[in-house]
Amino acid sequence: MSLDRRRLAWLAAGGTLATAAPSWLGAGGLPTPGEIVDREDLPAREASWYKKLDRLRVECQLCPQGCVVADMERGTCGVRENRGGTYYTLVHSLACSLHADPIEKKPFFHVMPGELALSYATAGCNVECKFCQNWEISQFRPEQVQGYWLPPESLAEMAKRAGAKLTAATYSEPVVFWEYVRDVATAARKAGLRPTIVSNGFIQEQPLREVLPLLDAVKVDLKAFTDAFYQEQVRGKLEPVLKTLEIVRSAGVWLEIVVLLVPTLNDSEDEVRRLAAWVKEHLGTEVPLHFTRFHPTYRLTNLPPTPVETLERAWRAATAEGLHFVYLGNVPGHPAESTRCPGCGEVVIERMGFRILRNALADGHCPKCRRAIPGVWA
Repeated sequence: MSLDRRRLAWLAAGGTLATAAPSWLGAGGLPTPGEIVDREDLPAREASWYKKLDRLRVECQLCPQGCVVADMERGTCGVRENRGGTYYTLVHSLACSLHADPIEKKPFFHVMPGELALSYATAGCNVECKFCQNWEISQFRPEQVQGYWLPPESLAEMAKRAGAKLTAATYSEPVVFWEYVRDVATAARKAGLRPTIVSNGFIQEQPLREVLPLLDAVKVDLKAFTDAFYQEQVRGKLEPVLKTLEIVRSAGVWLEIVVLLVPTLNDSEDEVRRLAAWVKEHLGTEVPLHFTRFHPTYRLTNLPPTPVETLERAWRAATAEGLHFVYLGNVPGHPAESTRCPGCGEVVIERMGFRILRNALADGHCPKCRRAIPGVWA
């Protein structure tokens, strides 16, 4: 369901919220939640993670790009701007996409199966994946994408009205709207919702640790297990992402990992085995690992979709390394979409695409052998 339709439902229900007016609105009063924001007057708000330098420059301390930004310039993400030596985020409360999705679409397979997540995004990203599915918003600046005024409290209230039990920062890259993620998570928890994020994991340690306690689940897109892939196909680095995975896991926040297997670039059995071995050693055998099917898009249209046989080979390799929960994605109806008990092999959650056909879990345990199945079930 699109933001426009959700806004109509909100207005029809007579929903209004008392929210402090941002400075960019002046004396005109609050817009209705969901109202289109003037692209020439973005809602600037001082950023939280940066350092002031000499000559009105700033150093962004949010992601590993570590941008040093001159006055009136922006960082790599295009959504944070230096104005006279003060760094601003231009996308706080400026949602450009909002949908009520099944949580399986993120994908989270061990988080409240069958429930809806109100998913939201702003423009911008701190990397450029050549295979990005959402490049129309991730690779554009906020003034190039239609944005809607949606403060955190409004978003949380919309989620409840939509029947969602979770929120999910997703679609583009939550790291570049990290202040918004923090404030939405706070509002969501107050409203009895579970906040989650879907991220590339390319973030510095301090902002990650500050926001992690507010989150119930994190899904990280691990693009590959070689730095060459990150440099050539993503414009990023592998090591900071691996560090993020370790921090999330050690913090006790539920973690799932997705790897998009791109033919000839990151789909070799050797790379998959090394990746799975690293996950086992550094994160443990219980972290779900999803291998998903690539489809040509954005700047990578010269390669074919990933053969199902390649996905199945990756599944076998990761399972052979000892991981207990390995899944295949973008192949609806495949048996590897379902969750099996590592103890007895019983199918405890049966899936078809984003639909739950059967959930046999009993208080987070296998109904047959009573082995605990880790996740966020309640």
